Amino acid sequence: MTAYNQPLGGNDMPRFAGPATMMRLPVQDTAEGLQACFVGVPMDIGTSNRSGTRHGPRQIRAESCMLRPYNMATGAAPFDSFQVADIGDVAVNTFDLKKTVGIIEEAYDALLAHDCVPLTLGGDHTLTLPILRALKKKHGPVALVHVDAHADINDQMFGEEIAHGTPFRRAVEEGLLQTDKVFQIGLRGTGYAPEDFGWPRDQGFTVVPAEDCWHKSLTPLMAEVRQTIGEQPCYLTYDIDSLDPSFAPGTGTVEIGGLSTWQALEIIRGCKGLNLVGGDLVEVSPPYDPSGNTALIGANLLYEMLCVLPGVKYTDV
Repeated sequence: MTAYNQPLGGNDMPRFAGPATMMRLPVQDTAEGLQACFVGVPMDIGTSNRSGTRHGPRQIRAESCMLRPYNMATGAAPFDSFQVADIGDVAVNTFDLKKTVGIIEEAYDALLAHDCVPLTLGGDHTLTLPILRALKKKHGPVALVHVDAHADINDQMFGEEIAHGTPFRRAVEEGLLQTDKVFQIGLRGTGYAPEDFGWPRDQGFTVVPAEDCWHKSLTPLMAEVRQTIGEQPCYLTYDIDSLDPSFAPGTGTVEIGGLSTWQALEIIRGCKGLNLVGGDLVEVSPPYDPSGNTALIGANLLYEMLCVLPGVKYTDV
């Protein structure tokens, strides 16, 4: 019987001690031999308002020390299902955004060569573009579940075509997405023009504003998502600012009227059955939440992503 890596338990080592890895998992240099991995992209040079997301991966890992291996709500047992490890951080060039985007793409090309599903700790949302570029080489254009306060489809920001507000405009232009199988959930706030949300709809995206999520369960929405996407390769990108700032103030571009943490769980758990080929949790900026709660939420949502990957076994708990 294969012996899979396990998170370090709280009865073996106090939770405030031990390795500073995601869920205190073993660390390795590459994705060789892994079916899933956690990887950090510590960058904030693509942000347009408050910085600090370069510290996101480290804080998410720190707060993940409270996570245990079994999902008591869903019965998911990811660490009984396949080999998982933390493969550390991508060595970004913190002085050059364009070079950093290339570095990320090359890192994910190497990672995906091992048939490993990456779960990424961000870092600002710019990082999703090079990941999608790498995924296209392996899977072709992918479906997308994008949870965010913002559509991130700007043509330019300060004259630049690559930043955290432009990745999905570039992704459409580069043919990285199956545009009729893209869902953007939680969009809200003020804009510059109606096209801020109209452009993605014109591309075939399904746009679900935050107001359409208020006072209701998102379980029916996720059934629609699964039916629409079917068996196509799918990427899940989760911007922590999709949550209302009362839950997650530690982010760079906050908007009121957002999703709740229980809706976040419904969305991610509702991805069970999709052919997920990767996921990320972006825009955690620890300096704006000294309590650590935003990073704690991020760690839990990344664990939930792990729990819905194809091949995860379920058990009675």
